[in-house]
Amino acid sequence: MPKGRKAEPRDVAEGFALLSDPTRLGILSRLADGPQNVTALCKAVGMRQTAVSGHLGLLRLGRLVNGVRQGKSVVYATDKAKLKALASALGKLTPK
Repeated sequence: MPKGRKAEPRDVAEGFALLSDPTRLGILSRLADGPQNVTALCKAVGMRQTAVSGHLGLLRLGRLVNGVRQGKSVVYATDKAKLKALASALGKLTPK
């Protein structure tokens, strides 16, 4: 969802599909505490690097996380704007 554009139903559905996986939710939960590298995330979720990297790749494609290279590693952080847009879309579905 580009900034300044209303969330389209397809964008929202794709975002929620990414959130439907327990491992990806765990990764996002850890990243909510602050940016972390893959090694720290592997320890936090108890999975191998290849599995965590695969999940991070999907989260990056969905623009739910961003990665910044720092030396030999990549540090990941949540895309707060995208997550807020998804939360807002969910909020619009609740009865008033």
